[in-house]
Amino acid sequence: MDSLLKELTKLEKLTAPNGKGPSIGQSLDSLLWSLQAAKEAFLAGSCTEDDLKQLAQVVEAKKREVDERQKEVYSVLSRLGKALDKKFTAPLPSYSDLFSSASSVTALERTIALHLLRTGQFEVAETFLQESNIKISEDLRNQFVDLHQILRNQDIVPALRWAKSHQSFLQSRNSPLEFYLHRSQYIRLLLSSHPPNPLSAISYANENLRPFYKEHEFEFRRLMACVAFLPLSKLQASIYKDLALPTLHFDLEPLFAKEYCASLGMSRQVPLRVVGDIGGGGALARIEKGRKVMGDRKGEWSQMDELPIEIPLSSDNRYHSIFACLVSKEQSTETNPPMMMTCGHVISKDSLQKLNKSGGRSKCPYCPVETMIGAAQRIYL
Repeated sequence: MDSLLKELTKLEKLTAPNGKGPSIGQSLDSLLWSLQAAKEAFLAGSCTEDDLKQLAQVVEAKKREVDERQKEVYSVLSRLGKALDKKFTAPLPSYSDLFSSASSVTALERTIALHLLRTGQFEVAETFLQESNIKISEDLRNQFVDLHQILRNQDIVPALRWAKSHQSFLQSRNSPLEFYLHRSQYIRLLLSSHPPNPLSAISYANENLRPFYKEHEFEFRRLMACVAFLPLSKLQASIYKDLALPTLHFDLEPLFAKEYCASLGMSRQVPLRVVGDIGGGGALARIEKGRKVMGDRKGEWSQMDELPIEIPLSSDNRYHSIFACLVSKEQSTETNPPMMMTCGHVISKDSLQKLNKSGGRSKCPYCPVETMIGAAQRIYL
């Protein structure tokens, strides 16, 4: 999807008012203003021949601006079309009646509204809520506004204040967020004075970092020891150089957003974005191809909630473990769980029973060892 997003970004810059040079709309507005001014001057009898010549030059100049901008837009649109054709080699599948019921339409619109709020597009979200009549509580909307105000704030104090007020929630999740926020503030204080004066930073650590000593003993010792390697140039050449990296502070943003959304009972990832990434990453094309192949073979999928083909996903989009038996080629279920034989190899329960010989013994399909069926142990994923 990177190539598509790149071309879309170019198109956005070309059509935006703050893009490189005047936009088409700005050029046309300027031309209309010049024509209106010339009309008023002509009606008032103050329009001279030189004014008309100058107006002709303005019209020609604005025409060139629009033509040049149009060429750039057409060029980007052409590349965007080629990128779409390259990414989606097969036409998108069409499914009927997916959102025919009122409840499904409401669920979809609510998902879109929450996506807009969660990603900070508040003006668009407000318009969408008015047009769709979806009701999102004022409290939840204010929560998202608060989230983005904290994320956009250069000061870390609001984030620390939120973490302090939700300390019990973070502790129940064993989240290191509050410790990392205090660590970030400690490093800021440590590197803010010239020449180095670590007293204020050490005082801050004693008050705010010491309560986390038991859970983060090793990191706490490093934070205290790095004081001996000031100033910044010396710290960057020491074994504690990672404490001087900007990522120490920037990496807190996704962690904070994750914990904030978790406090609202929401997933760490934006659902609509996940669906778009997976579908746009080739899943739709693979599913459609699988359907076509199964249709040509006059076969049907055994279940609605499983796919007979593998969909490659990034590690971020893998939410649970799945065991597929190499003997039967079927995924494990509650009634057909993975079973580990005495030799250590794992197959499904159904395969284990089918390999059963006389005396209740099953020979491993991978090695010569035989296992009593009763001795096989279930594996929990």
